[in-house]
Amino acid sequence: MDRLDREILAILQEDARISYRDLGVRVGLSANAAGDRVRRMRRDGVIRGFTVIVDPAADTRSGLVVFIDVSLRLDTTNEEFERSVLMLPGITEVVHLTGGHDYLVRATAADPGALDSLLRRLKREAGVAHSVTRIALRAAPTHGPGH
Repeated sequence: MDRLDREILAILQEDARISYRDLGVRVGLSANAAGDRVRRMRRDGVIRGFTVIVDPAADTRSGLVVFIDVSLRLDTTNEEFERSVLMLPGITEVVHLTGGHDYLVRATAADPGALDSLLRRLKREAGVAHSVTRIALRAAPTHGPGH
């Protein structure tokens, strides 16, 4: 990856729907050259996909959106945890971290009872020793008109 690739990635992280023409204008390339770079980064696994970020308050169908900081039991390996946690309902993202906890788990739960059940299963089935749970209230806009 070179400077242009990093610049393209930064722009795509702001607005993944930008046209190749507009992307090219912003980085000084033709639309075709910008598109070729994006396709190469997708093929090489640098760009793993595109997503939509929904404000948790706007999507009432999913119930609660939660972030769970997880510390593993000493007898649980990262591989065992990752394999087990991905089998649980509502898990949307699992990130291995540095710092005070081993993982950050993003999940959805229909209601507080479903969240309680998920937390119990994390401890019983996925080898979690300790967890700290935060509930998303809303997401601040990352960009908009004039940004």
